[in-house]
Amino acid sequence: MEPRRLAVVSNRLPVVLTRENGSWSISPGSGGLVTALGPVLRDRGGLWIGWMGNTVEALHHSPLPADLLNRGAAETGYTLKPVSLTDEDLKKFYYGFSNEILWPLFHDLPTRCNFDPGYWKTYREVNGKYAQAVVEHTDEEDYVWIHDYQLIMVGRALKQLGVSRHTGFFLHIPFPPLDVFLKLPWRFEILDGLMEYDLVGFQTARDRRNFLGCVKALKPGTRITGRGSVSRLVTPDRELLVGAFPISIDFMEFSHMASSAAVSWQAQMIRHKLPNRQLILGVDRLDYTKGIPNKLLALRNALERYPELRRRITLIQVLVPSRKTIKEYALLKQEIERLVGEINGEYTEVGWTPITYIFRSLDRSQLAAYYRACDMALVTPLKDGMNLVAKEYCASSTTEDGVLILSEFAGAAVQLHHGALMVNPYDVEGVANAIHEGYRMDLRERKIRMKALRRSIRKHDVFGWVNSFLRAGIAKDLRSFPHLEFFVPAPQEAS
Repeated sequence: MEPRRLAVVSNRLPVVLTRENGSWSISPGSGGLVTALGPVLRDRGGLWIGWMGNTVEALHHSPLPADLLNRGAAETGYTLKPVSLTDEDLKKFYYGFSNEILWPLFHDLPTRCNFDPGYWKTYREVNGKYAQAVVEHTDEEDYVWIHDYQLIMVGRALKQLGVSRHTGFFLHIPFPPLDVFLKLPWRFEILDGLMEYDLVGFQTARDRRNFLGCVKALKPGTRITGRGSVSRLVTPDRELLVGAFPISIDFMEFSHMASSAAVSWQAQMIRHKLPNRQLILGVDRLDYTKGIPNKLLALRNALERYPELRRRITLIQVLVPSRKTIKEYALLKQEIERLVGEINGEYTEVGWTPITYIFRSLDRSQLAAYYRACDMALVTPLKDGMNLVAKEYCASSTTEDGVLILSEFAGAAVQLHHGALMVNPYDVEGVANAIHEGYRMDLRERKIRMKALRRSIRKHDVFGWVNSFLRAGIAKDLRSFPHLEFFVPAPQEAS
């Protein structure tokens, strides 16, 4: 197959729509997937299919301008095609099945699951809507790359529509072991859905092993052949490939941005406001998988057991808002803020506060400035598919003297464990010891470790991730989707 175009399908479009003073505006989105795939699709005639972020009911009262997505496409450098969702879809598909069932289960937290049967029906229906959008906006010459746990059943829906597409699927979150996966009432249907793709990709070899272990146990008669990072699954009906493809970042973009005059000045201002101390950075989305309370307890433990750290370190904790309308997340935010208040109240002295707390999203240049300014990064999720913050911090550490403290349960640990200080986020004293070790680490060791980390991330960047997936899926790479000299976004239908 000679691919004409790369079509990405994800839950959300890579743009944010906002309405102020009666008019709509559009701006680039954020997050790991946008960060990773934006450079890949840009100016290559690529296509992105996803939900706009506003329900049908909301848009009925405030319709979008017909040219709004055209403006977004001109800014992103690729075509945007929307999927429409209702309030009911959002409640049961996104907040329900995706984030009350698949998200906690796949992060090994089954006690947080709400196995509501009504969620499953809506999940399949909404996946059918995405499949219909694929049918309408792609053809057999396109390579359709579907992303993440919200859209597992799109491949099955395409088959039910009688449509042939060359498809790949990539799961950005972990895949659970058999004993956890068995708790899912729809385990057979989810496995069948994943096995409808031509290629299924996971973040790590562990996730791939977990998936193949579930297939062996639940799908007798399926053969698994091949060695290395990609295996072949042979069923009585079809064959597919299963591989491990660790996602990464655009290393050069982050490195160049961190070296820019504007970011360097911002970094200096951050250090000027918090002088004579080592700065530790935490950047986490508001989510119970990120282990933020554990991190704060570890900092408290470090200050208690290592008095020399007082007045000599400050944690800058950036908490990115997420799912604020969900009670569980609101309670988590309260717990985090309670701990921040308690620790600051206990240890603050004149001219020094142990934690600087920021509850908002930062744009890329602001984030790069914090990466540049901070002497350490504390990345301690309880479980993560990859965690790109760890890689972004290293790429932005252009002076090569930063220290990365990393959870052994982050997917990034597979690649970065040689240069990072590895910790178990459940071990409060162990994380506290790592903070102390990072504080005391001499410049020579810092540079040796960070140079190794940066070298690895530079070698295995986002373009390498895409190329490895495409080579496995269609024996092609990004050269098959060249940059266009003049990119003109396709016309958008009025919404």
